[in-house]
Amino acid sequence: MFELRDTALKSKAWPFEEARRVLKRYAKGAPEKGYVLFETGYGPSGLPHIGTFGEVARTTMIKTAFEVISDIPTKLICFSDDLDGMRKVPGNVPNPESLTEHLQKPLTSVPDPFGTHESFGHHNNAMLRRFLDTFGFEYEFYSATEFYGSGQFDEVLKRAVEKYDEIMEVMLASLREERRQTYSIFLPFHPETGRVLYVPMKKVDAENHTITFDDEDGKEWTLPVTGGNVKLQWKPDFGARWAALEVDFEMYGKDHSTNTPIYDKICRILGHRAPDHFTYELFLDANGQKISKTSGNGISIDEWLTYASSESLSYFMYLKPKTAKRMHFDVIPKAVDEYHQQLRAYATQDLKAQLNNPVWHIHGGDVPQSDMVVPFSMLLNLASASSAEDKATMWGFINKYAPDATPESNPTMDQAAGFAVAYFNDYVKPTKVFRAPSDQERTALQDLADALKSPEAALAAIAKKNEIVGKDDTLPEANFADEEFLQSVVFAIGKIHGFEPLRDWFTAIYEVLLGASQGPRFGGFIALYGVAETIALIEKALAAE
Repeated sequence: MFELRDTALKSKAWPFEEARRVLKRYAKGAPEKGYVLFETGYGPSGLPHIGTFGEVARTTMIKTAFEVISDIPTKLICFSDDLDGMRKVPGNVPNPESLTEHLQKPLTSVPDPFGTHESFGHHNNAMLRRFLDTFGFEYEFYSATEFYGSGQFDEVLKRAVEKYDEIMEVMLASLREERRQTYSIFLPFHPETGRVLYVPMKKVDAENHTITFDDEDGKEWTLPVTGGNVKLQWKPDFGARWAALEVDFEMYGKDHSTNTPIYDKICRILGHRAPDHFTYELFLDANGQKISKTSGNGISIDEWLTYASSESLSYFMYLKPKTAKRMHFDVIPKAVDEYHQQLRAYATQDLKAQLNNPVWHIHGGDVPQSDMVVPFSMLLNLASASSAEDKATMWGFINKYAPDATPESNPTMDQAAGFAVAYFNDYVKPTKVFRAPSDQERTALQDLADALKSPEAALAAIAKKNEIVGKDDTLPEANFADEEFLQSVVFAIGKIHGFEPLRDWFTAIYEVLLGASQGPRFGGFIALYGVAETIALIEKALAAE
């Protein structure tokens, strides 16, 4: 344990760097509350999305890293701001017209259009919890409705009344002139309609902890700020929540970064030290545009999990969180294969390298072995060449390549085979574009087919290549079951036919044979797909079939 902690304290992996920042808060000892609190926030106006996963996954990685370098207990809270007023009726719910009369009511006061929960907010909270539980996250769930209504927030709300002018000074400095005229940090709930009111305050009574305001009809009301009668505007709510819970760490997207000084100042005005925070870059779609729940661009969590494992998504989330990354369908195969490369490397690494390996953080140090005997990108090309419609077809080829592999002994491989079929049929197949070979490519492809018909022809091709490049190498042993030998044959044909750069030869192979512009090493593909099958694939392409 000492070696692990000592190595972790020096690790350059970003979760350990963040964990060390949090630990510095308590260099003199554990906090009075007895634990270090990590928090993530969620707006339950819609279903959980891929950004929600990223925040909780990354925060969990930092929390786990902290637990290695410190004995101070930790807690992760997922806070749902379910007192937000419903600003517009969602279009993706049953009978949306029935919700119109509930506009501006808190989400937990809006009837559940699905008819399964106490309210729309409760329904979406349940979806969030089911979502987080699916991935095995360890967290405590907090609802703003309960937090405000139960009195847990009362002391901080009283302090907000007492410090009203100071907090307003912070907020007004960030607002346009017209907004300043009506702004208040408090949003009262109308005593009769229950709607969230965006109205200016006529009086804020620091002694009695009440606010006085006129509603939209000009009627004056005086309400205590405690007991769930008001909520805070979202920016003050951020800082006040940090103060009330004594949050030590929270991460959020770059779009929040300009508000960080506001959150921090309000937290300090309310009597608590601001937490450490981590601002991550936003995800972009294939065109470099910010991914948005509203526009539906980019990949949804369900789409990723249709084509790859949650571990591969965690791997993608781990990489360079402070760099904007394009998140579209093409990144999935790369993420899957790189994740398994890291799994295979982990077993041979020393402790320092293991703690820098993404899989340590994905699995909290309990790292499994990879049973992927064929890369995912190769499975995709296999699905393409064989027009596979199910996993059974894929396993017929896999077992030629790896006779000892089975769906039972290689469950991850079995799952990946199913993912590959789905990914190919849903995403690759509709966009496949085959092209006819040029004269040079046609001759080279025919020579490749001929070279694969006998060991003698294959060795003759390699010998001719050696002669062309001026090497007097000993010829390898001909073995059509060896992907390295097969790759040498493919390489030799490209050299013989003068492809410069040689990359153009491999591009031609994939564009003509598989309708794709890139793929894994073709020697490995031949070994997996089969020599006879590859010859037939080439001859079919040359016959324009």
